Amino acid sequence: MTEQPPTPQKVWDEMLRGNARFVSGSPRHPRQDVERRHELANVQHPRATIFGCSDSRLAAEIIFDKGLGDLFVVRNAGQVVGESIVASLEYATTVLDVPLIVVLAHDSCGAVRAAIDSAAIDSAPLPPHIWKLIAPIVPAARKVLAATGGSVPADIDPELVGREHLRNTVAEIMESSELISDAVAEGRLGIVGANYRLAEGTAVPIVGVGVDIRASA
Repeated sequence: MTEQPPTPQKVWDEMLRGNARFVSGSPRHPRQDVERRHELANVQHPRATIFGCSDSRLAAEIIFDKGLGDLFVVRNAGQVVGESIVASLEYATTVLDVPLIVVLAHDSCGAVRAAIDSAAIDSAPLPPHIWKLIAPIVPAARKVLAATGGSVPADIDPELVGREHLRNTVAEIMESSELISDAVAEGRLGIVGANYRLAEGTAVPIVGVGVDIRASA
């Protein structure tokens, strides 16, 4: 009898339980031994895809208490959607049959800070490659600034910008990939946008597509 693939909800609940162990200081460090390494030498079946910021404090396997082969991880500064990112997410979804994408942001994000600072009229120009990377975050900064009635970048709450960018990122992934949006529509894939709190160690869900983020683990 063929084993049924896990549902997006089941995998997200597993991720929450792993994060809870990490937060409480009782991680299991599963599937990190020699046997697991040998088992994965010729095949992989990751449970979730992580699209996260490149920040050194955002090590997904540690945060969610996972092991070798459990997570398919794609990262860049500020978790900004681009062609290579979408292609990698599509590969995980269609070739590896991964049922869940977690877009993982975090507080005190340098890319978000750069986007906020660049919203000032008199801001110094950034190196071109850095500007190209963080430019998609700038609309979130400007929207938060307008919504809060501020007039200068100092008035902007970085956490609100990060959350707005997170929502925009999830929406852009859906809009950029018919393969991914179809998988969500068919119930084969869910997407969760979560914000990682550096001091607490908690991954807080902000937006869910095809997954009930209100459900407890």
